[in-house]
Amino acid sequence: MNKAPNGAFFITMLLHENTLISEDVFEKHFICDLSKCKGACCVEGDYGAPLLDEEVKLIESELNSIKPYLNENSVRGIAEKGIWEYDKDGDVVTTCLPTGECHFAIRHNDGSLGCGIEKAWDEGKTSLQKPISCHLYPIRISKVGDYEALNYHRWEICKPACRLGDKHKVSVFSFLKSALVRKYGTAWYDEVITLWNEFRLKR
Repeated sequence: MNKAPNGAFFITMLLHENTLISEDVFEKHFICDLSKCKGACCVEGDYGAPLLDEEVKLIESELNSIKPYLNENSVRGIAEKGIWEYDKDGDVVTTCLPTGECHFAIRHNDGSLGCGIEKAWDEGKTSLQKPISCHLYPIRISKVGDYEALNYHRWEICKPACRLGDKHKVSVFSFLKSALVRKYGTAWYDEVITLWNEFRLKR
């Protein structure tokens, strides 16, 4: 983060191909601490997880393979509401139970929440690992003209993840390597690391 002459602060964005990556993604630390948060991101918030059009199609076409991994209330809820709805901004998101849980959330023996889609994927029952918006969190992607802006999203429930990341000095960018490679490819990831290191040396 840099300071402008008028005292305001602005965030540096690294440009690579069609992406703009916030410096916070490299400088902030983060490691999901499921033992502390219990998967609260699967239930907190006003809406479910953002979905891409291709993810909607995949879930709809493979729903019968995913249903066995969901609880009965979620299966009934999906039958009534479908798998997606619009949020207040008009974006497509997963539907949720009246209690707030995403319809695809499942509860583990320790009480923490996980993803039924990911469980089905782990066992080879679906081709979708989980929504990329979930896989990439705490990075949120937004459109800026022809570019995709990758920003670090701060959320109170993720304070344990920030503390664990600080303890081990793991950046958001490093923690999310598999998700970023899934989204943009290995070459993009490696090139961004090189560009960031060059940028750090120059500033």
